Amino acid sequence: MSNPITMNPRRLVPWIVYLIFFAVLNETMFNVSTPMIAHQFTLTTSGVSWMTTIFMVFFGIGSVIYGKLSDIYNLGSLITIGVIVYVAGSLMGFAVRSSYPLVVVARAIQGMGGSAIPALVFVVAARYIEPAHRGRVFGIITSTVSLAIGFGPVIGGFVSARMSWSYLFLIPILVPVALPFLARELPREPRRQGTVDVLGAVLVALDLGALVVYLNFSVWFALVAFVVLLGLFILRIFTAADPFIRPSLFRNARFRNGVIVGFALFFCVLGFLFLIPLMLNEIHGLNPSQIGLLLFPGAISSVIFGPIAGRLADQRGNSFVVAIGLALLVISLLAISFLLSVSAYIIAAALLLNYVGFSLFQTAMANSVSLTLPAEETGVGMGLFNLAGTMAGAIGTTVVGKLLAGSLLNTRLLSLPTVSKGFAYSNLILVLAVIVILGGTLYLRAYRGIAVPKPLERGAFEA
Repeated sequence: MSNPITMNPRRLVPWIVYLIFFAVLNETMFNVSTPMIAHQFTLTTSGVSWMTTIFMVFFGIGSVIYGKLSDIYNLGSLITIGVIVYVAGSLMGFAVRSSYPLVVVARAIQGMGGSAIPALVFVVAARYIEPAHRGRVFGIITSTVSLAIGFGPVIGGFVSARMSWSYLFLIPILVPVALPFLARELPREPRRQGTVDVLGAVLVALDLGALVVYLNFSVWFALVAFVVLLGLFILRIFTAADPFIRPSLFRNARFRNGVIVGFALFFCVLGFLFLIPLMLNEIHGLNPSQIGLLLFPGAISSVIFGPIAGRLADQRGNSFVVAIGLALLVISLLAISFLLSVSAYIIAAALLLNYVGFSLFQTAMANSVSLTLPAEETGVGMGLFNLAGTMAGAIGTTVVGKLLAGSLLNTRLLSLPTVSKGFAYSNLILVLAVIVILGGTLYLRAYRGIAVPKPLERGAFEA
């Protein structure tokens, strides 16, 4: 199941951290600049949202495509190609900054190139880090992702305020610095057997695009297109000689359940984090800067607890770490649901538990899924897992937004002291807690009994 070639984490991880920080930074760096961009180009909210939406669509699609390619082609070469495309899209964005349609195209190119980095970095860890040290590496990766997401708005606001939002396109030119060092550490493996099913890849891309359009604009024809394209993709994987995703991957029960659980829990956590600022503003009257201060300790805790989660996973097993993480998530959700109107400080304390729980779960979950994959399907398998997380975030925020806008949940159920306008928030958080419990139960049943791998050599990190 594991590749016989293993790498020294001490030499490899610093450059992985550098690459993934600058790739993920672009997910949130432009968010604070959208009001300026909307004003400059006279755009509506939905119009300017394409700056973020198009990047995320291509980022998600690219994660699966690069993952599949990594099962055939050399990882170092694919990372280099992805970085070149990423930088090319960035330079294009700066050059065409006076044309909004071309800026959106540049963001799409950025997303397609930038997606290579996290997608392939997960493959590097899953393929070349021995299982006994893999949890710690996944912990460092997830911490770096959290750090980049947290710093994105800070860097974006600083650059936009002092220069112009268009200068954000120039930050990714720092990425190629890591390529020579990464090339030195990664093995040059020969091309493996297999072909790329281009039609299958196109169907995946179009299907995800249709889903995102439907979620953002609620147009019926996009939903019809999604269903039709999904049917065509399923037909393709069962009829093509070498399909883009082999049906055997979905018959792998542990992998399949891991992706389902990952999607459900990412849906809950990211949807919950989307509603928290809205709730703090509506229930407690906090302004954006006050909300940011309440969220900051939790965001920083993600950076601290990612590596801790990785070490625990290596020492005690993934299921142990996931169980602790899920327990913290449920406690956090229940506390906020029942007490959301009592005090903003109670919410801040519960949010800290939420962030810590998510760090534990996210790290151990990625490690768990990597251990279910045979070497020849590591790339596409981890790509699908990353895609599930990306799409769960997009769907979770959209569904939560629509439910809060409706009246379905605006009834008093189990919440303790609250005000009437908080019923919808309280009830929705209770629903998310139930989904977390169900997802955790499925995970613990599917991954029960997997032993902690023993290291092939001692001191890989300590040497």
